[in-house]
Amino acid sequence: MKLVPAVFMYSFLVVSVHAQNWPSFRGHNASGVADGQSPPASWDAGKSVNILWKTPIPGLGHSSPVVWGDRLFITTAISSADGSQFVHGLTETSASAADTSKHSFRVYCLDKKTGRIVWERVAHEGVPKVKRHVKASHANSTPATDGRHLVVLFGSEGLYCYDLDGKLLWKHDLGLLDGGWSPAPNTHWGFGSSPVIYKNLVIVQCDSQTDSFIAAYNIKDGKRVWHVPRGEDTSWSTPVIYEGKARAELVTSGTKFYRAYDPLTGKELWSLSDGIDVKIPTPVAAHELFFLGGGSSHVRRVFYAIRAGATGEIKPADEAASKAKIAWSSPIIKPHVVTPIVYGNYLYICTDNGILTQFNAKTGEPSFRARLGSGGAFSASPVAADGKLYFASEDGEVFVIKAGPEFELLSRNPMGEVLMATPAITEKMIIVRGQHHVFGIGEKAKGVQ
Repeated sequence: MKLVPAVFMYSFLVVSVHAQNWPSFRGHNASGVADGQSPPASWDAGKSVNILWKTPIPGLGHSSPVVWGDRLFITTAISSADGSQFVHGLTETSASAADTSKHSFRVYCLDKKTGRIVWERVAHEGVPKVKRHVKASHANSTPATDGRHLVVLFGSEGLYCYDLDGKLLWKHDLGLLDGGWSPAPNTHWGFGSSPVIYKNLVIVQCDSQTDSFIAAYNIKDGKRVWHVPRGEDTSWSTPVIYEGKARAELVTSGTKFYRAYDPLTGKELWSLSDGIDVKIPTPVAAHELFFLGGGSSHVRRVFYAIRAGATGEIKPADEAASKAKIAWSSPIIKPHVVTPIVYGNYLYICTDNGILTQFNAKTGEPSFRARLGSGGAFSASPVAADGKLYFASEDGEVFVIKAGPEFELLSRNPMGEVLMATPAITEKMIIVRGQHHVFGIGEKAKGVQ
């Protein structure tokens, strides 16, 4: 019998655990990639084709599901008003939702295999301290887990840490996080950044109209470890952790600057002045590069690929000085809401109206441009596994394309309800959150109805 080296087995187990668990927004380190999990390429919610289960979740929430082992976690905010205002689709409105009713901010734990609700907790009840955008919810932030703790963030309603059986371990009031547009300070759009867990720290990026900061808390007892003022206007971007050869970097996107910090101390490592408001996409780390973009669609923007390990201020105008820090940049790559994804050697950018463009991730050279659907709206970010990429539209379809240098649409999968949240991938399943339900999707065994 041929023996398998212990090092190989350990590496295989580490990769399997990372892929099986989907611990935060877009999975491990927000990459969106879960190779080896073999999720299905086609299904139909209306006809129950490859729908393993379908669980109703009350209220309104755009947070993504997270998975650890056989448990799935999700959040929602339930309004006490009938017909709480919500719109979707391609809209340029800056309106806040007209709902000042009492809300119940809740956390749900589901059995991943069956969709059964294992437990439910009310984190907070009360009238929301700030209004939300009509396209948003009061539960935008995706939870994070390390397999022992579950961290949920409800913006101005607080930061909460539970164990996986639903016991509240600690909570923090982070103050008033008034998300809005700085040129019109009376606009209120809510909070969107998700927490991240790094080693024994919970890290939150809280960019608001006033007193923006980034901070880390000890995951065991909630004590603050470090706190750094950011001097930023509102953003809705989630930070990303990259562990390089020499150091770890906590990379953030802000209205005034892109910045990286030491995640253990909060010390700033580098910065890049940008000055473009309404930042939503999360930075992407791949190929020892940070892919940075986003901002208002009405102004000129530049997309950057920054080399990991940079230090100090990065000045794009000084080409000689910045050459070692900027791998490439492009004014034609313009993500607005949807976070890009790097899969293999390619960077995929999806616009709000479903224009998908592929680029060489290492050089920025474009390869193909295509439309997903017929011009519907997209807010959820793409995920990928085993040669396939998944794009969920607000109109209720998940488009699956084949990874590679040419565009090939593999399937269009109807869900029957609005899709705002980014899916999760785990153990031959893709978990899709709709406006009213969470769906467990996987290939059914032959003969199973």
